[in-house]
Amino acid sequence: MKKNIYLIRHCQAKGQEADAELTELGCKQAKKLADILADIPVDRIISSPFFRAIQSIKPYAEKKKLPIQADNRLSERVLSSVSYIDWLEKLEASFSDIELKFIGGESSREAMNRIVQVVDEVRKSKDKNVIIVTHGNIMSLLLNYYDKSFGFKQWEKLSNPDLFLLQVSEREYHVERFF
Repeated sequence: MKKNIYLIRHCQAKGQEADAELTELGCKQAKKLADILADIPVDRIISSPFFRAIQSIKPYAEKKKLPIQADNRLSERVLSSVSYIDWLEKLEASFSDIELKFIGGESSREAMNRIVQVVDEVRKSKDKNVIIVTHGNIMSLLLNYYDKSFGFKQWEKLSNPDLFLLQVSEREYHVERFF
């Protein structure tokens, strides 16, 4: 059975911390996102536990009367516990070498593995249409898992919010930007 997994990068937020809220614009984006998704039948919503991710899908979840299931595996990837001035170059390097690991962080492969686990569980579930709300870097790693051409340059072009449709079955998959 083909599954439709709607991958959502959270709306505009005030910061990168786990408890960072959406900006005023981000709240408007969340309402618009709910309108865009309004006609899509959804069986389940799984979200990063980060507040900005949950706030991004909350208007839709309330409209559809669906619970939001928080899953730590959808949390943003920790590049490092050290604040680097050249973090962008380090991030780019981590797309080229998925085993590269910085102090206190996780490699691209480690982060990719945890989000792929979530998708694999959805693929094996009875749910046909699922929304996954997450963050830009880890979502890019998932997209790269299914489409090797999706890398750092594509990550740079992501917006807040962003939405991709991942269609998966036992042996096939297809990825496309939804809007």
